[in-house]
Amino acid sequence: LKKLCLSNCPSDRKAELETVLSGKTKRPAGFYLQSRMVNLPLEIVEVLHQQLVLDMEWAVKNADGGEEERKSLNFGAFVRLAPTYRSSGISYFKFFDDEIFAQHAEFTYEIALPKSYGMEEIPYCMVVVMTRTGHEEAMKSLKEMVNQSSIDSNL
Repeated sequence: LKKLCLSNCPSDRKAELETVLSGKTKRPAGFYLQSRMVNLPLEIVEVLHQQLVLDMEWAVKNADGGEEERKSLNFGAFVRLAPTYRSSGISYFKFFDDEIFAQHAEFTYEIALPKSYGMEEIPYCMVVVMTRTGHEEAMKSLKEMVNQSSIDSNL
């Protein structure tokens, strides 16, 4: 994944991504992978993201390998490989929440992926590089969207 991201990274962001993925920063970067049903209700999507944050916090707190292991689990940046598709030359995120994360990212760029057996179209994904702070801000935006949706549905 690291090689795929770096080999397709725009030249003006390559040094930054190399630093993020180097393993030599104060806090490591984590690849953020997920797959789920596309039409999952907003409330459930938010809970899934909240649970991931809780799981990461738990892992840091309960690491058996001491301080070194705790540091290795305390991510300071995330690289999300968000599936996208193209229509009329425009890229769209497969999952709506990836658009929210991309809005809070340090930078994004799209890459073409290799075709799998039987595929007619080229698959794409957006590489979303975000700091922990960007992730937290995206989580707030997601929560606001869910709350607004709940208010709108009660009207």
